[in-house]
Amino acid sequence: MKILLVNKYHYVKGGSETYYFGLAKLLQAHGHEVIYFAMADENNRPCEQEKYFVSNVDFNGDISKMQKVKAGFRVLYSFEAKKCISALIEQERPDVVHINLVHRHITLSIVRAIRKYNIPIVFTIHDLNCVCPNHEMLSNGKVCELCLHGKYSNCIKKKCVKGSTAKSALAAIEAINYKRMKIYDDIDLFITPSAFYKKKLEESGIIHSEIIHMKNFLPVDTVYNSDNPDKGYLLYFGRISEEKGVLTLVKAVEKLDSDIPLFILGTGPVEDEVKAYIDDKMLGNRIKMLGFKSGDELKKYVAEAKCIILPSEWYENGPYAIMEAMSQGKPVIVSNYGGLPEIVSDGKTGFICKPFDSDDLKNCIEKVCALSDDEYRQMGINAVNAAKSDFNPEKYVEKLTELYKQLIDKHKNKKD
Repeated sequence: MKILLVNKYHYVKGGSETYYFGLAKLLQAHGHEVIYFAMADENNRPCEQEKYFVSNVDFNGDISKMQKVKAGFRVLYSFEAKKCISALIEQERPDVVHINLVHRHITLSIVRAIRKYNIPIVFTIHDLNCVCPNHEMLSNGKVCELCLHGKYSNCIKKKCVKGSTAKSALAAIEAINYKRMKIYDDIDLFITPSAFYKKKLEESGIIHSEIIHMKNFLPVDTVYNSDNPDKGYLLYFGRISEEKGVLTLVKAVEKLDSDIPLFILGTGPVEDEVKAYIDDKMLGNRIKMLGFKSGDELKKYVAEAKCIILPSEWYENGPYAIMEAMSQGKPVIVSNYGGLPEIVSDGKTGFICKPFDSDDLKNCIEKVCALSDDEYRQMGINAVNAAKSDFNPEKYVEKLTELYKQLIDKHKNKKD
């Protein structure tokens, strides 16, 4: 089969791109041809199809008022993207189009262009943009479901998109536009990495096509290891923002009787607030904010941690960070929110705490610290075994390609 993968970024920026490039590699390893459609960017990986890529747009940079107006119209519907993907399809004739992140920069205008060619469309849901104009179900750092059933004016009232009335209005109009166009009805299949996201899409009533839950997969070349050392520190890595629960984690560590250190890796909008709290409470000797880390340096921090903690206070999907930590035999502590409790087996591969509750998080940390050497090692083995089973790339590609074939046959029958 020839599969056209679509994603706004053609370089690794987050979980969507990890999936996008990982899926390409997996499909190619199984003898399929993969082509790409994305947005032009100087950071992009080399690509034979880049001449078809939609032009770059920056909504946050230092741009003129006229550029902002043009960018605003593009958010709503991109005729350029529609034209570019049509030209690519005319040239390449893919059997399936698999969409990932496209809102704002590419837009779902491409769906109607693809539909003209009677090609099946699959859409992997990496965020909640289909049901929330702010794509996270967050308003001012707090979970919000006011737009779930299509009342998108709430996004404008609450200035959900970066505190801006104008940006929130554009996002709301985009959502209203897609709803009126019934654009999601032209997508054959939605894939959600978490059962929780599947439930939210179903609750919305906006999606009428089939929705299936398939956990994300780890890369084929993942090296699993349950024998990594325990250097005796707790680890959080990721964005330092309000909804990630970093301040709740700091408060939990503050309450511990032990002096076990916490390393915080990353940057973000509440970084200064977290630093100020650490300084005010004189916790600097125990809690270290070490900045952004990536690549082998990050892998080393993960491999040598006592446990990884992700105390999110919003609806996470299926974070690769947790999957990767489990592959290295690390117990994981997560909050009972969104798709997180679907990944961790409480007491077996880690622990699940109540969101927003520093006391319960403290208790979970104490449970990890109280494990005997044998119990700790067994939890690491459990984590690796779960990662191998739950995030198995071979199982994933086998199921996905079978779904592709079914959709191709369905479209052929329609044509006949």
